[in-house]
Amino acid sequence: MTDHTMTGPLACPQEGLRRALKQRHLQLIALGGIIGSGYFLGTGQILSTVGPAAVLSYMLGGIIVICVMLCLGELAVACPVSGSFVTYARQLISPTWACGVGWSYWLTWVAYVPAEMIAAGIIMESFVPGIDKLWWSLLFGVMITAINLSYVKAFGEVEFWLALIKVVALLLFIACGLAIFFGIMGSESFIGTSILLGNGGFFPMGYWAVLITMVLVLVNFQGAEIIGLAAGESENPAKSISVAIRNVTWRIISLYVVPLLLLVSIFPWRQAGLEKTVFAAALDHYGLQWAGSLFSFVVLTAAVSCSNSGLYGCARAMYALGREGLAPSWLGRTNRFGVPQNATIFSVVGCWVALVLQIFDPEGMFVRLLAVSGFSGAIAWISICWSQLNFRRRLEAEGHDVHSLRFKVPFFPYVTYFGIWAQVACLMLMVLSDTLRDPLFIGIPFLVVPMVWYELRRRGVAVRRQSDGRT
Repeated sequence: MTDHTMTGPLACPQEGLRRALKQRHLQLIALGGIIGSGYFLGTGQILSTVGPAAVLSYMLGGIIVICVMLCLGELAVACPVSGSFVTYARQLISPTWACGVGWSYWLTWVAYVPAEMIAAGIIMESFVPGIDKLWWSLLFGVMITAINLSYVKAFGEVEFWLALIKVVALLLFIACGLAIFFGIMGSESFIGTSILLGNGGFFPMGYWAVLITMVLVLVNFQGAEIIGLAAGESENPAKSISVAIRNVTWRIISLYVVPLLLLVSIFPWRQAGLEKTVFAAALDHYGLQWAGSLFSFVVLTAAVSCSNSGLYGCARAMYALGREGLAPSWLGRTNRFGVPQNATIFSVVGCWVALVLQIFDPEGMFVRLLAVSGFSGAIAWISICWSQLNFRRRLEAEGHDVHSLRFKVPFFPYVTYFGIWAQVACLMLMVLSDTLRDPLFIGIPFLVVPMVWYELRRRGVAVRRQSDGRT
């Protein structure tokens, strides 16, 4: 037990992972996970479905993310272990639930990473038409594999710079958007609310549209939990994790809500779609033709970055499953560099299998996998909040001083309850959407089947032990 952990209902196992991630790595990993190609490309689809009120969807999604990250922060600072929420779920909820959540989370990333690789291939094909996107996808697959099999600091450095590119691009859009809004740049004078409220008002598709699309919005935020997965490889978890999680609030406002508010203020929402990134379309609308190539490059880096973060996350989740006895034990071992190589190779193989399968239906599979990711990601986030709720309740029941926690969820238990039930409502609303209903029914077996397998295996072991005792 190191000095940054505490005793109580949550035991912190000693690990073989090397603590090579610095504070700047950990903070940019958070951004790398949540700013993906889905935000740059998928926002157009959300705008065309919701209208300007999509800003409220992102604000609500941001509030949910903040609640989840606060819960994760309390747990990760108290017990910084790689694959954290699997470990927390096993100790604080049940091994059966941890098995289901861990495998669901792993399978989601194994499907999502190849989808991002294919997205990167599509972007590269537009730059170099003579080479098919399949070959670009395979090249990016090799690159992501090499990065994740190397020393963990290499992952941190690559993710740091990839995330930085996305942040700079969004800040550039904010600057251009403000200049257009005030009539400094582009062909218009001061715009005001003429575009924001001039095409059917702020809620052109009704109030319910804001809530029904929440699962797609949450997909764009997913990946923030990788901070917790990286906790076991942080040099100073108590400081790094606390700072990273506290900064999530202003990042969400500055990098999600502000750009989107500017977007709907300068660009008619009815012109939004999936043909190109809506941010580039908005700048092109005002004669800034350089935006198309720039944001295509940004989407490319976003796809690579999310693939990088995703493979890192699913490998650490599998490592935790192996270490906790919820998967074969050889998956819970590390190599001499402190990298969970077996879990990474296993995850890489899964990604390559999915990549080959997507050759037959890349576009349709990509959309379905994004929605499945929304379901399974919400399940993981619910598990994080649920674990924190049980953690705090057990601390109080065992007489521990809650004030001794180095990071605490404010306004407990209201923040925790909101994080849980807001996401449960989002999952229930998937049934009302024709687009999201099938992915919901695909995602449920990812959770249930491993739980059934674990229970059958556990009961079989118990029966054998009882039989051996009688003999």
